[in-house]
Amino acid sequence: MAEHLQITQGTKEEIYQSLLPQIEAVLTGEPDLIANLANITAALKEQFGWLWVGFYLVKKTVDGNDDELVLGPFQGPIACTRIRKNRGVCGASWQQAQTLIVPDVEKFPGHIACSSLSKSEIVVPIIRNNSVVGVLDVDSELLDQFDEVDKVYLEMVVEMVE
Repeated sequence: MAEHLQITQGTKEEIYQSLLPQIEAVLTGEPDLIANLANITAALKEQFGWLWVGFYLVKKTVDGNDDELVLGPFQGPIACTRIRKNRGVCGASWQQAQTLIVPDVEKFPGHIACSSLSKSEIVVPIIRNNSVVGVLDVDSELLDQFDEVDKVYLEMVVEMVE
């Protein structure tokens, strides 16, 4: 039986502080990466109601000659399946190995519009052994939705990914 995460009221920081231990409890003892990523996306989407929450994982291209981000577990509208390094916000976050906050996606050079409803975005790289192995991508229908509070706590979330 699946756990139901408790919805919290309060400041964004208080909501994250309440949500993190709940996510950790769901992940504890579960070794399957895809199952854990799926539960993280569901928890974040349910808690915050963002347009799109999901993971892209670094994998070999179809021809095997390079790496690209490939769509993983997500919640929201249909998404782009494959993203090259340095393309769009996800590819830029991967290339730079750093979290990117984009207040208005229309102003981001090379933004990939998977959904015309997306107005702002945050992308957090998952770094293991000094390499980006994936990214957490979150989109909102609102402009300027994400800030340093989201950056700090979403970076904590990706640190939970094994």
